[in-house]
Amino acid sequence: MAEEPQQEAAAAAEVVVTEAAPAEEEKKPEVPPVAEAEPAAEAEKKTDEAAVTADDAGAGSFKEESNLVEDLPDPEKKALDEFKQLIAAALAAGEFNLPPPPPPPKTKEEPKAEETKTEEPKAKEPAKEEPKTEEPAKAEEAVEEPKTEVAAEVPAEEAKTEAPAEETKAEAVAEEAKPDPEEKTVVVAEEESATKTVEAIQETVVPAAATSEEAATPEAEAETQAAAPEPVLIWGVPLVGDDERTDTVLLKFLRAREFKVKEAMAMLKSAVLWRKRFGITSLLDADLGLPELENVVFYRGVDREGHPVCYNVYGEFQDKDLYEKAFGDEEKRERFLKWRIQLLECGILSKLDFAPSGICSMVQVTDLKNSPPMLGKHRAVTRQAVALLQDNYPEFIAKKVFINVPWWYLAANKMMSPFLTQRTKSKFVFASPAKSAETLFRYIAPEQVPVQFGGLLKEDDPEFTTSDAVTELTIKPSSKETVEIPVTEVVLTKHPNSLVMNIAEFS
Repeated sequence: MAEEPQQEAAAAAEVVVTEAAPAEEEKKPEVPPVAEAEPAAEAEKKTDEAAVTADDAGAGSFKEESNLVEDLPDPEKKALDEFKQLIAAALAAGEFNLPPPPPPPKTKEEPKAEETKTEEPKAKEPAKEEPKTEEPAKAEEAVEEPKTEVAAEVPAEEAKTEAPAEETKAEAVAEEAKPDPEEKTVVVAEEESATKTVEAIQETVVPAAATSEEAATPEAEAETQAAAPEPVLIWGVPLVGDDERTDTVLLKFLRAREFKVKEAMAMLKSAVLWRKRFGITSLLDADLGLPELENVVFYRGVDREGHPVCYNVYGEFQDKDLYEKAFGDEEKRERFLKWRIQLLECGILSKLDFAPSGICSMVQVTDLKNSPPMLGKHRAVTRQAVALLQDNYPEFIAKKVFINVPWWYLAANKMMSPFLTQRTKSKFVFASPAKSAETLFRYIAPEQVPVQFGGLLKEDDPEFTTSDAVTELTIKPSSKETVEIPVTEVVLTKHPNSLVMNIAEFS
């Protein structure tokens, strides 16, 4: 099953919660007075029973799947291989890159300047046509001149033909017998000039070819660099390659879409592009100036399976100044959303390793005690946060525990339960105020639970730490049990000049 339906269910549950309160207010006149005057003890008893029922329904039914490829069934292995092929093709096509920004809009003055530029060449066109008309005339004159020369040469030739044939023959024989040095020198000079020009051409061609080859090498390198896709990382894990963590991340998206490869691909692409637009890399080191919220959402300890535990204490917003600082206006709400995403990203990078056999999800504990009304200023940013988490952080919740749950929240969950998948219901746990500590201890050891929730974990406590395991012993009614507690006894022995302290340990 997928995580996406589970996260959608979370959002739907919140919507029902927000809309359930007004509906109940409208129906209050229809409720008989006797039902309104029901004793508080009976109401608490009913909520406790409902909490136990909701808890038992999902307890122990969900178990995280293995991220080892060899443990996957054949259809899931095939889907993973197909998913990798789609990712490689998308990287080569640049589908994980943000589109270029649109060009800036042109001002109104620029078209006018273009019009003036286009008008100028039009005005110059007639001037260009005039020399064209003169050129044919010059050509005609040039043609006529050789005609006159030819005409003048014709009478001379005729006069030469009138000369005796013998003289012409003798002259021809004499001319053939005489050597012509001028022609030889001209031929040699022409040959020398030709060889020189050929050598010059060769000299110019060789360096030009060398320079073109040198220029081609950086261009080829630039083309290869442009052709090679940039590596895309998500939570510090590459989407392709031999990194063993890659399969763990890809399986999250596949499970969120029930191993439908195309839908998982669309989800992954959307998540990568959103991370770039949201500026996750720069957000990690940003100082958002909200130190007062460190008691609202924080990480403390781990559960019994080693998952880090994140606590959400919305009762802190009873402080009106803190509430206004977080949700007072649109800018503050946007800053709160960035702070919440920043805290989640830092927790993922520092507490999850994405190894196939490691920890790659966390436990969420939400304390609803004295939480603000659902119709407050935080409603919009809460819905936005839920949408971002369900779209971009698949399969990161191993268990979601609600404590100090009011009765109306349980009623809303009971109404939504038929629409939730078994996978989703197995991750949700609800506990009333009377059962909150007991429910937490079922999933988290007492030494890992903060004192404010009934556990033994204190900040900066040198006497008792999480390494001191708590021994749990269940004593049945009307029975006797022997409890051995190791203690340190201090014995003071009085001496004339000083007191000597003897310490003896016993159990």
